Amino acid sequence: HVQLVESGGGSVQVGGSLRLSCAFYRVNSYCLGWFRQAPGKAREGVAAIYTAGGNVFLHDSVKDRFTISLSGAKNTVFLHMTGLKIEDAAIYYCAANCRRGYRAVLSGREAEFDDWGPGTQVTVS
Repeated sequence: HVQLVESGGGSVQVGGSLRLSCAFYRVNSYCLGWFRQAPGKAREGVAAIYTAGGNVFLHDSVKDRFTISLSGAKNTVFLHMTGLKIEDAAIYYCAANCRRGYRAVLSGREAEFDDWGPGTQVTVS
């Protein structure tokens, strides 16, 4: 069955950096994304990639600070976060498998993704 497991979360000071990893198994590596949910807020798309076409989505609030990438072995997707702010604190979820290809990725919408990891906590203080 499909499996996605995030790691790399933790506590960091404002301005710091973290790299989140999501190891996935039995997942089509074409559509991969990172979402986050802060307490009391809806889950939002942070970054996503459609590897077949090279399409990338980045939320406006992270465009100059976060990047998404796929490992050479194509079994792990990373979220590189720099210049972290208080408002970046959230549970970060990895997502995979979409049905509309690059359209799903560029939408940044959670409804476009079928499979999810359990999440990893990022705290910024």
